[in-house]
Amino acid sequence: MLDFRSDTFTQSSEAMRKAMYEAETGDDVYGEDPTAQRLQRMAEEITGKEESLIVSSGCMGNLIPHMIKGGRGKEVLCAAEAHIVRHEIGAIVSLSGTLPVLVPSDNGIMRASEVEKSIHGYAYDMSETAMIETENTTSGLIYPFNELSAIKAIAEAHGLWVHMDGARIFNASVETGIPVCDYASTADDITFCLSKGLGCPAFSILSSSHEFIREAKRCRKILGGGMRQIGILAAAGIYALRNNIARLKEDHEHRVAISKALEECPWAEIIISETNMIFFRSSYPIQSIIDAFRRKGVLFLEDGGMARIVTSLNNTDEDIDEMVRIIRSMDEKELAV
Repeated sequence: MLDFRSDTFTQSSEAMRKAMYEAETGDDVYGEDPTAQRLQRMAEEITGKEESLIVSSGCMGNLIPHMIKGGRGKEVLCAAEAHIVRHEIGAIVSLSGTLPVLVPSDNGIMRASEVEKSIHGYAYDMSETAMIETENTTSGLIYPFNELSAIKAIAEAHGLWVHMDGARIFNASVETGIPVCDYASTADDITFCLSKGLGCPAFSILSSSHEFIREAKRCRKILGGGMRQIGILAAAGIYALRNNIARLKEDHEHRVAISKALEECPWAEIIISETNMIFFRSSYPIQSIIDAFRRKGVLFLEDGGMARIVTSLNNTDEDIDEMVRIIRSMDEKELAV
């Protein structure tokens, strides 16, 4: 099967598994896992932040900042399409008590002017604006750097914390040439994923100031994220940061090839095509399209009423050629079944 469901379905390469097998380990709860420490130091260099912390997932990495800087009676400004709203089962509300306030956005990208309109201070009968959350990339779209900078300036003027969900920040960086540390400078903390396009089996990284990470470790413990000999998995992260960042460009090129084939089809209306993601609508039911492609050996998903195709390191050039062939040969009668 050709799998375009998500870059979370990536499999560890033989070289990554070898690095995991050879990893030196210790008890990370006591700060004694040398491989985990090395991964965190690498993350600090990449993000330009003072300190970094391994967390079990992007969801945990997004939740911890809301536990520290949000809380009951506080709100975070974010887009309706934000991962913290749509795909984390209400964790920031149920576990941190932070209220998400949805700012008008364009496919997840908020404009600084709209963000500023949504900020308000103390009122006895209202939650207080405490945080702003940005997401880069968002549904594959790269957040314009000028908007991120403007949002950060507004946040500083109002004394607000900015959290960046940078799960796929390396996709944005590779595509634009803007270093991750520059993107990270537009937020007070940033989390990025190792288990998506970078191909690791687990983990995300949370980076910020020494003081913030000191408290983040406590929050990680509260959430059950105190882990022991994690060097085995951290070694995969080190391998990925050394070897799998530049090759994300291949995923983007593969997305372009598939997108061009879909543009030729009268049954597909492309809504988003950027970095490693394609979203398209159709006059045919999306599930019928998904089923038709599955019968031909292709997997992808429905998301928000659209079909979503995600390219990843699992997809070879030959896979993309086959996907393009299947798209071009698809009989519309098959899509209506």
